[in-house]
Amino acid sequence: MSDHIFGMLDMAVVGIVVFGLGIWQLVSINREIGRDRSPERPRHPVGEHGLDDGRAKPPE
Repeated sequence: MSDHIFGMLDMAVVGIVVFGLGIWQLVSINREIGRDRSPERPRHPVGEHGLDDGRAKPPE
């Protein structure tokens, strides 16, 4: 086989992998968006509690 055929075969294999990963990411993101919009997920109103800076609060 000539170098041209090997080049086309290499581009096809890489293209299939790239398109497969892209489609997988799209499906994964759409699934996550669907989970975020589901009514069963508990949500907190904006501003209900203060920001958490990761430090423990001193005893009162």
